[in-house]
Amino acid sequence: MFPRIQRTMAFNNSTVNRGKNYCSEVFKLLFDLETFEIYSYILIFILSIIGNFLLLYVLFLYENLKNVTNLFVLNLACSDLMLTVTLPFWAVYLLQEWVFGHFACTFVIVTEIVGLYSSVILLTAMTVDRFITVVLHNMPRNKVRRQRFAALSCAAAWIISISVSIHVATRVTVEDWRGRSVCSIRTSYVDYDFNLAVSLLFFFLLSIIVFCYSAILKTVLQASNRRKHRTVVVVLCIVAAFIICLVPYNILDIIVSLKEPENCNALKREIIALSICQILAHSHCCMNPILYMLSEKWRKHLLDLFSCKKVRRVRDRKRTTDSSVKQNVAFKAQSSAVVLEPTCS
Repeated sequence: MFPRIQRTMAFNNSTVNRGKNYCSEVFKLLFDLETFEIYSYILIFILSIIGNFLLLYVLFLYENLKNVTNLFVLNLACSDLMLTVTLPFWAVYLLQEWVFGHFACTFVIVTEIVGLYSSVILLTAMTVDRFITVVLHNMPRNKVRRQRFAALSCAAAWIISISVSIHVATRVTVEDWRGRSVCSIRTSYVDYDFNLAVSLLFFFLLSIIVFCYSAILKTVLQASNRRKHRTVVVVLCIVAAFIICLVPYNILDIIVSLKEPENCNALKREIIALSICQILAHSHCCMNPILYMLSEKWRKHLLDLFSCKKVRRVRDRKRTTDSSVKQNVAFKAQSSAVVLEPTCS
């Protein structure tokens, strides 16, 4: 959210230093885009909250959390929810100004960064796991070692993303800009170098994902039994959604870090691109639950949940258990009666 307003501030400050007028046309454009973004964030928030909590409920109710894929899905849902909880703050911010104070500004930006970058690392680890399972299936596999790799990958994802957010947190500020309270990040040449390094890390992880899935698709297309690899199709759709939603944002982030707009028209084009890319980036948090429904297994779980089959199965199991107990008690009582019955001489 903050790069667009921060970019306008930097441009206007530079124009003042050069003795030029403010780019007044930008402000009208900002207000027009803000209305569209507010409705977009509200819609994304509702879809993400419903989808991810439903996904977590189904995961805990039906699935084995020791399964490697389920462990990645669990952590990805948590990453998406972290990104989701920031959306109401940004919607209110667009509606008026930043009214939540410095601590909330730091919390929102840190939470957004942790959710965003943890999902990148988790998807990379998930893809590598699929690559080993599908492409290198002839290699001897150790279930315990695979679970350990998944657990370490999830821990690394959270540690790295939290470390990045701590670096950014020290530069968060709430300041007044043209009579409006703004939540932003103080920038310097060091920060631009840091942002560039983070973006390069993103594209390095993206190259790993593309390489692994190229090999996975080749292997799946050559396989005679494709039912075995249905999970791969779901994860592939997740990765594709990730690329569509987040790659444009990271490319634009590099451009913004390296190049300053030369005039108002260039700034207006940049602001429109930033607005679209930010909506796309935030929409990623509601994509994964929708894509999981492509899996036949997840659709069955969802249908069972809405039809209360799980509850009925528990009740039937309880009735069966109670019936068995009653039959056992009756059998024991009958046996006791036979034993206690007096014999006739």
